[in-house]
Amino acid sequence: MRIHKFRSFLYKMAKILGDIQAVKSGSSKKMAKRAGRRVVGRAAGKGIRKLFK
Repeated sequence: MRIHKFRSFLYKMAKILGDIQAVKSGSSKKMAKRAGRRVVGRAAGKGIRKLFK
C-alpha cells in the first residue's frame, strides 16, 4: 500500500470516528454542528474546484 492511500484511509477513518463520537455524545447540538460544517465544507470544495477548472 502506498503512503498516499494509507494517509487517505486514515483521514476517512478519522472522519467516521468523529461522526460516531458526536452521535455517542448524545448532544444534538454537537451533531448539528458537525452536519452543518460538513455541508459547508462540501460546498466550499465544489466552489474551489469550479474556480480552478
